[in-house]
Amino acid sequence: MVVLNKIYTRTGDDGSTALGTGERVAKHDLRIAAYGTVDETNATIGVARLQIDDDASVVEEILARVQNDLFDLGADLCTPDRGVPLEYEPLRITGAQVDRLESEIDKLNSELEPLRSFVLPGGSIAAASLHVARTVCRRAERLMVELAADDSEPVSDAALRYINRLSDLLFVASRYVNDKGKADTLWVPGQNR
Repeated sequence: MVVLNKIYTRTGDDGSTALGTGERVAKHDLRIAAYGTVDETNATIGVARLQIDDDASVVEEILARVQNDLFDLGADLCTPDRGVPLEYEPLRITGAQVDRLESEIDKLNSELEPLRSFVLPGGSIAAASLHVARTVCRRAERLMVELAADDSEPVSDAALRYINRLSDLLFVASRYVNDKGKADTLWVPGQNR
């Protein structure tokens, strides 16, 4: 159980922050940027959820679960597995969470109009908001992949798969809230030459 009795600690005034392992790192550290961008993804999803109409409540329910998962992902990234025993069992993203995302993508996608072109962000406020969340999610993924490329900075395969599937889910969800793809705005290559 997380208990936050005091919001400020003053320990980060020097530009450092603590990981879940207890080690202190600079606030501009790549690991902090990665899970900070996961947090940013979560916030943009929160805004998108507020835009979703009742006729797409299935998307809102999925995104509520995703927001909770993103806190799990942040906790996972905050506590790198460096092979050193900890006094507690760190929270990790699991394959089951990835599987659930894949199942939800398939369920939503099965109800969509077939795609014949790339989709431009827009169509509805909810869809545009989900596209913003998708692009922030892709930035989080790029940072996580960059972090994982450093052998001294472990990132689990499940965490990388989760963030990759999440951007796919957000894309499919944006189409779903766009009247199941009927209100999508499609890219017309070279239209304005």
